[in-house]
Amino acid sequence: MQSKIKQVINGKRYNTETASVIADNEYWDGNNHERSGRNTHLYRTDNGAYFAGHSTQREGERCYIEPLSEDEAVALYEQFNDRDAVPFEEAFPGRKLEEA
Repeated sequence: MQSKIKQVINGKRYNTETASVIADNEYWDGNNHERSGRNTHLYRTDNGAYFAGHSTQREGERCYIEPLSEDEAVALYEQFNDRDAVPFEEAFPGRKLEEA
């Protein structure tokens, strides 16, 4: 479940409604939400900033935003390894993948 989160961190405004989701770990099997009602979405802003939006449905917990460097965003993108993710080259313009 993607939450609507707006947060100011270190003088920068982050907003899940205006940024683009490039990957996530959201999963719904028709019966239960995976990850105990917690999900993370990786976002990219129009200005090229990356952040994680952490959503929760658990009582007593709050949704929050975590700013990420590009390297941290790439690492999170690789963890999600989601077939619905935005292609790497589009998610990280100008960054080249190395051949294995």
